[in-house]
Amino acid sequence: MKDENYLKANNARSLWHPMTAPSDSLNNPPTIITGASGTRIRDVDGHEVVDGVGGLWNVNLGYSCQPVKDAIAAQLDRLPYYSIFRGTSNDCVIELAEELRAFFEPDGLTRAFFTSGGSDSVETALRLARQYHKIRGEAGRTKFLSLKKGYHGTHIGGASVNGNANFRTQYEPLLPGCFHIPAPYTYRNPFNESDPERLAQLCLQALEDEIAFQGAGTIAAFIMEPVLGAGGVIVPHPSFMPGVAALCRKNGILLIADEVITAFGRTGAWSGSRLWGVQPDFMCTAKAITNGYFPFGAVMIAESVAQVFETDESGRAAIGHGYTYSGHPVGAAAALACLAETKRLNVIDNATARGAQLFDGLMRLKDKHDVIGDVRGGKGLMLAVELVGDRASKSAPPKAQPGQVQAVAYQQGAMVRVSGPNIILSPPLVLTAEDATVILSALDAGFAAL
Repeated sequence: MKDENYLKANNARSLWHPMTAPSDSLNNPPTIITGASGTRIRDVDGHEVVDGVGGLWNVNLGYSCQPVKDAIAAQLDRLPYYSIFRGTSNDCVIELAEELRAFFEPDGLTRAFFTSGGSDSVETALRLARQYHKIRGEAGRTKFLSLKKGYHGTHIGGASVNGNANFRTQYEPLLPGCFHIPAPYTYRNPFNESDPERLAQLCLQALEDEIAFQGAGTIAAFIMEPVLGAGGVIVPHPSFMPGVAALCRKNGILLIADEVITAFGRTGAWSGSRLWGVQPDFMCTAKAITNGYFPFGAVMIAESVAQVFETDESGRAAIGHGYTYSGHPVGAAAALACLAETKRLNVIDNATARGAQLFDGLMRLKDKHDVIGDVRGGKGLMLAVELVGDRASKSAPPKAQPGQVQAVAYQQGAMVRVSGPNIILSPPLVLTAEDATVILSALDAGFAAL
């Protein structure tokens, strides 16, 4: 590895970073991570901290999961790559599909279409949803509905159903036929409603109205995260997703659950859909499927949808979609090992316990620091703190403040993530009680420094 001076001098010279302005990386050199172990990461200067971000919502089992590393190494020696396009397959991907079928059986999902990551999974689900209706003779069903504040990746399709202007404005015009309804976000919503159950019903009424306005026969699918992640960890009332599912079924609209973040235990349930008792038509997964050690994803497909494709005799069910790395044997081997370890550790129990510890701790910090306007979470290890300039008016904080909290927290032992006015936590699901205490202490110092 090059020495630290070389790395610091050249980080932004030839490299553009995702999700930031190129000038920002030049003016504000990012932290250069060079090592990791367990739940902790280490930077180029040797400073070690608890990773409160879990990589990017994806390192559920931490950085020392040897079974996944061993599976990747062994597969690289045995079969480093081969395509699963028409006419060829590989042993690992066949085995993985069977394991995923068993894992997602309670969600009613029985087929897997493999991808390279979360954005690919969303794109796949959107395309297959339109194709499903065409096979059935309803070619007019092309529109998509989604939630404001929702995040669905960065492809044109995903950006089009995204509900955050930051991922849309500079790339418009986007895919036509995409419409958004208010999210069940109790702290800020157009109904000025703070009761979660009442707000859920108002949002469902807005969805029903939008379906009637657009015409049910023109809508292919509704896509949503069971718990909204990048939009600020918005946890809906338990009635919301079942209500969405009921309206979709009533109107012949497919339900796509974007579980790129929530699948495999992050919410304290094995899937976000299962948390709310819903069986979607498609489920988008990625991130934790390989613990972040290999780019990989899977779209899980309901039996009823699969039957439409598999029994078609018109020729319209031929799938003209896929990726060079769909079903990559190394990724499949990593996913097999990761799934086995995820189940062995039964990470949902620890996600629930540590999530409750962090949520309670954040609520105490809210009582202590007026800059905290809202604390969200309570479902596993996904939490957010929203900063405000003034609690009474809920005014936005000075733009630099969240970053200032992040910088102090990092020096005090914890990496946290900034997203707009929010500090977001998504640590590994193997987080210890001691780790959680470090995160809370570091954030306390960060807020106190404002």
